[in-house]
Amino acid sequence: MLMKRGPQKREEKQLSAKQLLLRAKIVFDQVPDPKGTNRDICLADSLMSALAMFGLKSPSLLAFDLACNEKTIRHNLKKLYWINQTPSDTYMREELDEVDPASIREIFCSMFNAVQRYKLLERYRFLDGYLILTDGTEMFSSNKVHCKNCCEKHHRDGPTTYHHNALGAAIVHPELRQVIPLCPEPISKQDGTEKNDCERRATQRFLAALKKEHPRLQATIVSDALSANAPQINEIKSFGYHFIINAKPGNNKSLFDFISGLTLPEVHVVKGKNSYTFRYINQIPLNESKDAPLVNFLECKAIEFDGKKTTEKTFTWVTDHVITADNVYLIMQGGRARWKIENETFNTLKNQGYQFEHNFGHGKKNLTTNFMFLMMLAFLIDQIQEAACGLFQAAIQAKGSRRALWEFMRSYFYICFIDSWEDLFTAIGQGIGVKLVRNTS
Repeated sequence: MLMKRGPQKREEKQLSAKQLLLRAKIVFDQVPDPKGTNRDICLADSLMSALAMFGLKSPSLLAFDLACNEKTIRHNLKKLYWINQTPSDTYMREELDEVDPASIREIFCSMFNAVQRYKLLERYRFLDGYLILTDGTEMFSSNKVHCKNCCEKHHRDGPTTYHHNALGAAIVHPELRQVIPLCPEPISKQDGTEKNDCERRATQRFLAALKKEHPRLQATIVSDALSANAPQINEIKSFGYHFIINAKPGNNKSLFDFISGLTLPEVHVVKGKNSYTFRYINQIPLNESKDAPLVNFLECKAIEFDGKKTTEKTFTWVTDHVITADNVYLIMQGGRARWKIENETFNTLKNQGYQFEHNFGHGKKNLTTNFMFLMMLAFLIDQIQEAACGLFQAAIQAKGSRRALWEFMRSYFYICFIDSWEDLFTAIGQGIGVKLVRNTS
């Protein structure tokens, strides 16, 4: 269910589209330009144009480029995105390919500061901190197109597959639909190396960056069974974070063998029609290796009803949160929230208009990563709006879905002169009290 801001369908000024995009513009104005200042179109215009393309959910860079020839589009991009001159599709690709992705990271910190300062982050508190989900996903694959940063898979029958993956991360709450995505970590060949990158090394870089950028953030890292190993868990703990990680008998045989000989405390919890049986134990070794961390083990057998359908499932996790009869249900909620990185994040990006798997341009250096960052930034702005802005919520409710909202936004952008985001969302959501001037030329 969408979070309701309240009975007033009004803009949340400090977390409005205008203020969030202004934060982006301020950062983009400071991004070092590899070509200096002697250029026809400033780099900030190229970056903001790419962000506008993803914000409007244009199906391709060429489609966005062609639309920018319209007088209304040029007016609206200047008013709403502060873009003085839009680049051609070729110019944008060439410019953004040269930009260091590290210089774009700062915008995610600026957005996070806004979410924290204006109290939206408080809604996401869980288990004395915040749940941060991580998971890898593929964002590009080709047998022909590639760059120096592509990972390579050499097949036995001869051909090579080139690919880029990314480690996505988001702050979530089990009972909230919206997520707060953090800056993703590219999984690609690192400078000066010939070896393929991997999700584990990307996780190391992500945790180090998270600690540096948000040193006082208390977090529980939630991830899949691939992380249920001593090196990964020890690394998470070294940064001072908690963890809830799926555990499976096939990956953690010694752990399950150890538990099989024990009688564990049981707790029964009933929530509405659903019932849960928990077994748990604290402070047991993850495995038999000398560096094995002590973990707390939780098993949940769930019987859940959805209409006439009954589902029975068993879940198992390891965590460093001390497990008690009073918090087994909360820890279970935290562990099962892991699916939000797939459902509310990756699936939304792939299936609800963001075109995550579309190749907007590959480049020779950094274009794929920079486009991925800017698409995730557009998604972050939308998620903040959906969680905090009454006007945005009313617009989605009026149109019935995100996809329908994107279509109406593009339609208004094409045919009307728009002076503010407040005017646009009010026109879409309420259709009264706002006059958008149509282009009749």
